Amino acid sequence: MYRFLSITLLLFSSLTYAQKKPLNHTVYDSWESVGTKQLSNNGIWAAYSIVKQEGDGTLYLNNLLTNTKVNIARGTNLLFSTDSKYAALVIKPQFKDIRESRIKKKKPNEMTKDSLCIIDLGNQAIKKIASVKSYKIPEKGTSWIAYLLEKPVDTSKKAKTDEPDTKAKQEGTDLVVKNLLTGVERTFNYVSDYSFNKNGKQLVFACTGSKKDKTAAEGVFLFHTEKGTVNTLVKGKGNFKNFLFNDDGEYLVFLGEKNPEKKEIKDFNIYYNSPSLDTAQILVDNAITGMPAKWAVSGDGKLNFSKDGNKLYFGIAPVKKPKDTTLVDFENAKLDIWGYKDDYLQPMQLKNMETELKRSYLSVMEIFNSDPKIVPLADTKLPDAIPVAEGNANFALAYTDYGKRIQSQWTASSIRDYYLIDTKTGTRKKIIEGLSGFAIASPAGKYVLYFDKKTANWYTYNILTTKVTHLNNGLNIKFADEENDVPDDPSAYGAAAWTEDDKAILIYDRYDIWEFSPDGKNEPKNITNGFGRQNKITFRYEKLDPESRFLSKRGNIWLNAFNNLTKESGFYKKDIDNTKNPELVVMEKMKYSSLIKARDAEHLIFDKGNYTTSPNVFVSSDMKTQVKLSSTNPQQQNYNWGTAELVKWTTPKGYPAEGILYKPENFDPAKKYPMIAYFYEKLSDGLYTYQAPAPTPSRLNITYFVSNGYLVFTPDISYENGYPGRSAEEFINSGVEALKKNSWVDTTKIGIQGQSWGGYQVAHLITRTNMYAAAWAGAPVVNMTSAYGGMRWDSGMNRQFQYEKTQSRIGATLWEKPELYIENSPLFKLPNVTTPVVIMSNDADGAVPWYQGIEMFTGLKRLGKPAWLLNYNSEAHNLMQRQNRKDIQIREQQFFDYYLKGAKAPVWMVNGIPATEKGKTWGFELTDEKP
Repeated sequence: MYRFLSITLLLFSSLTYAQKKPLNHTVYDSWESVGTKQLSNNGIWAAYSIVKQEGDGTLYLNNLLTNTKVNIARGTNLLFSTDSKYAALVIKPQFKDIRESRIKKKKPNEMTKDSLCIIDLGNQAIKKIASVKSYKIPEKGTSWIAYLLEKPVDTSKKAKTDEPDTKAKQEGTDLVVKNLLTGVERTFNYVSDYSFNKNGKQLVFACTGSKKDKTAAEGVFLFHTEKGTVNTLVKGKGNFKNFLFNDDGEYLVFLGEKNPEKKEIKDFNIYYNSPSLDTAQILVDNAITGMPAKWAVSGDGKLNFSKDGNKLYFGIAPVKKPKDTTLVDFENAKLDIWGYKDDYLQPMQLKNMETELKRSYLSVMEIFNSDPKIVPLADTKLPDAIPVAEGNANFALAYTDYGKRIQSQWTASSIRDYYLIDTKTGTRKKIIEGLSGFAIASPAGKYVLYFDKKTANWYTYNILTTKVTHLNNGLNIKFADEENDVPDDPSAYGAAAWTEDDKAILIYDRYDIWEFSPDGKNEPKNITNGFGRQNKITFRYEKLDPESRFLSKRGNIWLNAFNNLTKESGFYKKDIDNTKNPELVVMEKMKYSSLIKARDAEHLIFDKGNYTTSPNVFVSSDMKTQVKLSSTNPQQQNYNWGTAELVKWTTPKGYPAEGILYKPENFDPAKKYPMIAYFYEKLSDGLYTYQAPAPTPSRLNITYFVSNGYLVFTPDISYENGYPGRSAEEFINSGVEALKKNSWVDTTKIGIQGQSWGGYQVAHLITRTNMYAAAWAGAPVVNMTSAYGGMRWDSGMNRQFQYEKTQSRIGATLWEKPELYIENSPLFKLPNVTTPVVIMSNDADGAVPWYQGIEMFTGLKRLGKPAWLLNYNSEAHNLMQRQNRKDIQIREQQFFDYYLKGAKAPVWMVNGIPATEKGKTWGFELTDEKP
């Protein structure tokens, strides 16, 4: 009987699997993922969005007490009112409408616009307002909303035929300010910018006026929402922006200029208003005491009050030179001059030019000082300064790498000097010199905490006493990356938080969290009691209050936990004042998102999932009892999915190794399966990561291949400096050999795929072994000797640093160890290749020079080796355009199906695509001909 039952269950199971179909390339667009998540302040309402890869998503609101639900199609950018009585959100146009507009090449002002949706959470009444450009709700106000309408589309014949009116584009539109409790609203015309103070009692806005309405008001105005009155702060045409109220909402500052429109260089001032002033006054202009000669207020700088409201921080910058309009463009040379003394290479300068043109330098003034003056805190040689203790401190922390920047060409970073700058006098005091690492001020402003990469140690500088304390002195625990395998100093694991009044700092080691006394008077304490290291669990502080400056020692804190052995994740709790082990709350074979807490309630919202379970949204008050809110991708049950398992082996040199093996859901150990190895550094920590079927930027579409009957293997790789190629052989080949011992692996049908650094390793491996039947290399480097001096055009950086200090792991210059560059360059061993290979190398690649792929392809072509090169025109290192991502999925599937499954070859592999047929045919058709 039992045998019959087993046979029946087996048959039923086989039937179930047989009914499931493999994934195909049409499923991608509708596949869902979790978007934003949030809770109302009282914790009663949970909001989350479910988005599609391409198409219209939905925003959901759930009342956690009554289970009332409100669903808004295409909803996004939701805000709850402070009192949790209302919610507002944006409704995007339908995807099909946007697509149709793009097909018809409509102008931006002719496109369908966003709408605003306001929801009364008490009765779920919904009000929609069409064509809304933006909206704002006061941070702490309870009943107000303001929204700016789009400019109505002018459908007149003149509007369609005339050139765009640039002046009209600058005109503001209608601003509606509404009391959500009473329904009373007020409209202001031609508004360009607006901002509430925190409690919503005041709203400032700028009006542009209109060339068609000469009576329209121009300037800056202050609306008192409770009184219903409007004050004119600045009268007349101008450009006014960056409105900022202090915390109490009584004082207002903003940037403004009233220059003629045609003037190229604008003279910005800082305006100021208070309850005692009828109109705004100029607080800072270019003639104020303390302003350096030929410097001015920056129109690109930020404005910030100190927390106590006594100081204002703002940006200044050297006065820009106007263009010389006497120069005739076609009569002057256009060139870049590269100088060996330049701080940065010319391509980096050009890449960062717009940023540098808008760079501002921090300055400060005491607002209530009877003798108004400013104190510059930064300049071109000391460009970065940061206010301390929310700006209340009488000093700022500044840093510079001036004079030390050239070395970043080969180190990717530079050492810095750190200073304390007196906010009253501008006096500078150097406190740290030549630091390779980083430094930050403590929240209360009593210490500067810094990490030195050279020594892998943590230090504090006592601002009052100037004493330097070595925090981890005498501890045999490493506080920098224990697994560092690049030829550079290891990075810190990081710091968690400070306790009240800067009394202690919590710092991470690989597994645990340590409490240090910043003055060194108390012994360091492992607050997780060494439990993390003992059990190979990595603990990290889960900050639930984004506004908190300090970690409270009252009660428990939440710890994010990751088990390095099992790859499970979850959460623990810990009272940091006792010596007990962390208390387990939940640990699962899942990947959790961060926790988001309601401001005024013990309610949490998060999502979780794993490889077989699509991530969904949950809420909980204690994480032990979890309530599921969403149900993403129910269609997944119709497809042959897969499983993910951790595999371990020992490499030929005796190194312990691990990776992930993905198998089809209908895996049958009696069958033989083709296998593809995909690799990039270390991937095994992602054992429980959900991988949606999606057209990827260029990495392997694991879910698709597994669903279609492939095994996929992702081995971790550890590296030996100077020998990245051999390291790849050590770990990838040995992992594949370990799996080949299983009868269900077809040892003659194994492929490899990698992108970027993985693409390099693919290129290397096929010159060293013939064990792979097919290979796919995306953006590979094949000639380290030519790539070494090349450029990363996305950043403008030279590639030397990559070989000497980071991923390429040579650890020496080309002229110091040329033999290593040659040994690790597949180009010099191309005659050894027997594996068919596809190379993706795009002509707008900003990370790897695309001529590297050309060198590989032309070499293989000359040698008569089966090779193809895909150049997605104007595409980046990783494909950005979705149509290209979809295209490469098909080609990759056809390539591997041919070599690993014996399928027919596509036309593009057999005959290529002639230039004359470009854009007319794609060559996906299958043929009986051989490549």
